[in-house]
Parts: sequence; C-alpha cells; structure tokens
Amino acid sequence: METGIKGINDTEANRVSDKQNSYIIRPPFDQKFRPSIVKSILSQILKERLENEAYSPEITHDRCIEIADAIKQTLKNTLNLSRYRYLVQVIIGEQRGQGVKVAYRCYWDADTDNYAEASFMNESLFCVASAFGVYSY
Repeated sequence: METGIKGINDTEANRVSDKQNSYIIRPPFDQKFRPSIVKSILSQILKERLENEAYSPEITHDRCIEIADAIKQTLKNTLNLSRYRYLVQVIIGEQRGQGVKVAYRCYWDADTDNYAEASFMNESLFCVASAFGVYSY
C-alpha cells in the first residue's frame, strides 16, 4: 500500500512515526548520559577485545568496526536511554612510543549531550575509543 510519498511505503511510514513528539526537551536527571559509566564500559570492551591482540595493518580496519559496533550495542542495551543517539569512534595504531592527540569539536547542548573516552595499550598497539551521547528532542 502506498502512502502518497514517493519511495515510502506504509511499513516505512509506520516505522518513522513510532516515536511521537512528547514535548519533553530535557531528559530527567536519572536518564542523562553519564560519562563515568560509559568510560568503564569502554575500558572493559577494549581490554576484552585487545588484551592479547598484536597490531596488524591488514585487520585494523575491520577490528575498529567490530569494536565500535560492540560498544554501540552495549551502550544501547545497558544504559536504556531511549532518546539518546550514540556515535562511536575507534582508532587503532601501532605502538612505537609515539604520542597521539585526539581532539573533538561538537555543536551540541551542554546540558544534555556528553561524551566519554578510554584508551588501551599493549606491547604492539594502542587504541582510543570515544562514545558520544546526543539527546534527541
């Protein structure tokens, strides 16, 4: 069945309209993104996934995607913050004693949006994972 909008059928239209506007523009205090909790989740996942890994440039891209997906799924399942959207970035590099600086610039609401990051190092690699929580109005 057609909705009248070119390219969208009824199934897609229903999926889009599942979230009704509640006119709530701020999350309750207990429903805010908590960087301390997210940082511990990031650290745990990085340690589990990379503790016994050796750096290999051939698999680094796939490993970054796997870790980012695992972090995003864990955040969705653990935090249960339904109005938040998560962005996850994972960087893996070869450990050669070099320094790495990571910087972010965001345009967001400082009252509701936040981020956390964690890093991991072993003998052959380093990893920096960042997770951003952005509240959807």
